[in-house]
Amino acid sequence: MDVNVYAAKTQLSRLLEQVERGEEVVITRHGKPVAKLVPIEVRQTPRKLGALRGKIRIAKDFDAPLPEELLDAFEGKG
Repeated sequence: MDVNVYAAKTQLSRLLEQVERGEEVVITRHGKPVAKLVPIEVRQTPRKLGALRGKIRIAKDFDAPLPEELLDAFEGKG
């Protein structure tokens, strides 16, 4: 369904009800699409904790202090 900006402003509640029913609403300005209202996808199954175990590696020195020249660059010195 396409609606112009004015109709979207005046009928937002009705448009949101349509989106909740699964419809997509395209908002147009001067006949050209500028935005789309779509339903949010709700995850049906919760994420499993530890699913990425063994797939991510963190370097042993990831929290080591930065070298002085790099720290100076971050702080805007030199």
